[in-house]
Amino acid sequence: MAAAGAEAAAAEEEKRMAEGDPESGGDSEDEGDSDSSGDGEDEEKENEAEIQRLEEQLSINAFDYNCHLDLIKLLRQEGELVKLRRARQKMSELFPLTEEIWLDWLKDEIKMASEVSEREKVYELFERAVKDYICPEIWLEYAQYSIGGIGQEGGIEKVRSIFERALTAVGLHVTKGTALWEAYREFENAILETAQPAPGSVPSPEQQQMLCSQLERIHTLFRRQLGIPLLDMEASYAEYEEWSEDPIPETTIKNYKKALQQLEKCKPYEEALLGAETPKLAEYQAYIDFEMKAGDPARIQLIYERALAENCLVPDLWARYNQYLDRQLKVKELVLSAHDRAVRNCPWTVGLWIQYLLAMERHGVDHCIISDMFEKALNAGFIQATDYVEIWQAYLDYLRRRVDFTQDSSKELEELRSAFARAVEYLKQEVEERFSESGDPSCTIMQNWARVEARLCNNMQKARELWDNIMTKGNAKYANMWLEYYNLERAHGDTQHCRKALHRAVQCTSDYPEHVCEVLLTLERIEGTLEDWDAAVQKTENRLARVNEQRAKAAEKEAALARQEEEKAEQRKQSRAEKKASKKAKKNRIGEKRKADDDDEGEWGQEEEEEQPSKRHKGDGDGLLLEEEMELETGLFGRSGPEKPDHPTNQKEKPSTSRKDVPKVLHDSSKDNITVFVSNLSYNMTDPEVKLKELFESCGEVSQVRPVFSNKGTFRGYCYVEFKDEKSALQALGMDRKVVEGRPMFVSPCVDKNKNPDFKVFRYSTTLEKHKLFISGLPFSCTKEELEDICKAHGNVKDIRLVTNRAGKPKGLAYVEYENEAQASQAVLKMDGLTIKEHVIKVAISNPPLRKLPDKAEAGRASQFAVPRQIYGARGKGRTQLSMMPRALQRQSNPVAKAENGMVQNSPATSSERTEEPKKMSNADFAKMLLNK
Repeated sequence: MAAAGAEAAAAEEEKRMAEGDPESGGDSEDEGDSDSSGDGEDEEKENEAEIQRLEEQLSINAFDYNCHLDLIKLLRQEGELVKLRRARQKMSELFPLTEEIWLDWLKDEIKMASEVSEREKVYELFERAVKDYICPEIWLEYAQYSIGGIGQEGGIEKVRSIFERALTAVGLHVTKGTALWEAYREFENAILETAQPAPGSVPSPEQQQMLCSQLERIHTLFRRQLGIPLLDMEASYAEYEEWSEDPIPETTIKNYKKALQQLEKCKPYEEALLGAETPKLAEYQAYIDFEMKAGDPARIQLIYERALAENCLVPDLWARYNQYLDRQLKVKELVLSAHDRAVRNCPWTVGLWIQYLLAMERHGVDHCIISDMFEKALNAGFIQATDYVEIWQAYLDYLRRRVDFTQDSSKELEELRSAFARAVEYLKQEVEERFSESGDPSCTIMQNWARVEARLCNNMQKARELWDNIMTKGNAKYANMWLEYYNLERAHGDTQHCRKALHRAVQCTSDYPEHVCEVLLTLERIEGTLEDWDAAVQKTENRLARVNEQRAKAAEKEAALARQEEEKAEQRKQSRAEKKASKKAKKNRIGEKRKADDDDEGEWGQEEEEEQPSKRHKGDGDGLLLEEEMELETGLFGRSGPEKPDHPTNQKEKPSTSRKDVPKVLHDSSKDNITVFVSNLSYNMTDPEVKLKELFESCGEVSQVRPVFSNKGTFRGYCYVEFKDEKSALQALGMDRKVVEGRPMFVSPCVDKNKNPDFKVFRYSTTLEKHKLFISGLPFSCTKEELEDICKAHGNVKDIRLVTNRAGKPKGLAYVEYENEAQASQAVLKMDGLTIKEHVIKVAISNPPLRKLPDKAEAGRASQFAVPRQIYGARGKGRTQLSMMPRALQRQSNPVAKAENGMVQNSPATSSERTEEPKKMSNADFAKMLLNK
């Protein structure tokens, strides 16, 4: 209370200073004060405008958690106590409040509570606060505040009652429970001091009895505390020894030692929580598993509550806690309170609502309350259409269990039928309009309705009407739907309707008609007449004949389409081959002309070429050697020699370089851990080695940059960056997608794909993420900042990623990550169909479709008949590798015979070709033949 008074005095002093009170040292005529006053007025106007904006935003979306927080913060800053109280009240109705929000609210209310009636309101506020989460600080504040009302009637007993409830709730808290025990003992010690008789006086028997009972109460508190594993137990034991005039009982010492042993077992889990980072889910789960093995319900409940206080938005944690309470403790108030807090924290999780409805039914809650809770669930904003089907089914199951079907008609039965009809209409109207699907394509709710009418109400007429409705919704082509109907008729109808249903099924079924035909024939074999049998046989034969005909036509059509695709592929292949042959012939003609000009004095002998190595051209048959020289000059990953001139005819030609002169710069796979692979760089980048070294030096010391060049000496857009240590390489991976010269640079680990063929680098999740949105249809001019301004109105935006192509150009797609699932689901409701720069966007929860993998059997067949690729060397066949032998004289390569059992069978033609050697021809013969051509 003294602290509260000090805060009030400080607030009054600040107010006086702001108003220019001369006693506080203010000078209203001072120029500096005038300026600060003007600034304060401007800030006050800005705050008022912001308050108005936040209130309007909440009127649109009342579930905007961050908007509530901002509004409360501003109102508290401005001192708008009435509006502040109203804002806190609205937020507490929608969400459980955190410990910090409750403590701020309680402290503000305590300052203003002076009358007895106002103190009662503060008590009510404390009662609401302790129900949201189990927080030791709130319980301690509650108990200390109650001490202020000790002078009222029954004040001492009320304080003791609050302390006992606090110990029950958080007295077992290993790290924070000690403070409550000590506060309780201090209170009882204060009562003991007031009960002491005056010095020199003899206490009356009543006073003596009161002193003894008070001493025993303090003894009991010490003994209870020492039997619980709490931090600083040794200090509490020492304090008890000092305080007690009598020796400590053996049972207390035994319990104390046992608690110490238990504390040693708990310490590793407490230390793990202390050193872990939020959200600490793994550490809490390990602690929960430990307590579950010990089996103490109070301690299990406490550790669950501690975990939920820090992870209140984790639905799975709430589900496990509620399941434990439902199956083990089964205390009505405790169970229902936990379920209520669960759905208030995670309203988008349908499983928690279903658990809540079942718990209320299990504990006999009034029907009106359960119905109201179901209506709240419908307005919770589920993120999938199937969630609404599940919550409706749970509620209909509850209504069905209320009906007494021994009566022909009852109020409960009519309510059940009305609820079935409303569920069907709700899925058709509300859900289908929002999700473009009802979530119930198989009409499971209508199927259950039909089963209830047939089995429990003996109303087959209504059941048949419902099944007719089911079949008209696109289910008549499925055999299993007809068989479900047939089984229902078989159990509760008659043979005539069974036969009628099967005849319709034979006519309509398209997925498994053989199965339906077999069931019809079985029925007629057992119960039908000869006429019925003949009719069934004729109908099934006709139907199966049509089905087989349709399947044959479909197969023929598919085969025709496959042939067309093969013909198109062959045409494309032939067209490419013709283009390639024409280009090759053109190059041959150019090369032949040059060689004819250079060969006036003699033939194309190899000896002359060796004497004149400087007269080689790209068209010469020895182009492979030139390409090898070029490769050695440029190196495999970078230039190891001088740059190739643009016009070699204008430069003095250089002698050929041998392979041994310039070694290839190969990548050392042993340095993969300190190397990153950089790709998607601009081909026009000048001096990539220098530029990339400067770029990556911020990550650590760069040992080497190896850019990769083409045969022409141009940069190929990727390189290897080697660091001095592994830590720098790992840090460099964080520069992935950094824009360099207008393109997103890709940085990935250096992995040998031959050793790790399945290795892929993709930094984003490909599964359902309920807190992340996928937005499509964005204008290409939309920036990240503009999208963030739109999205942050619906929650706290953690990250926005605009999807671009490899050139860095936007694709009109984006991913927006919110802080939790609730904000994401609200953003979907508000943003889907929004118009941005004349573009209507689509917004959905991020759930990328699975990639279709190629069929292994087809891949195996393709590889079995694939033509083996000719091996030309490390870089394939170069442009200058043109054969100068006429095609008419080229020997056909030996066909590869089929291998059987690992042995290659040689054909007779192959063996005869080996015995016959072609006639040797001179270079002059080749020249004459080419010129004659």
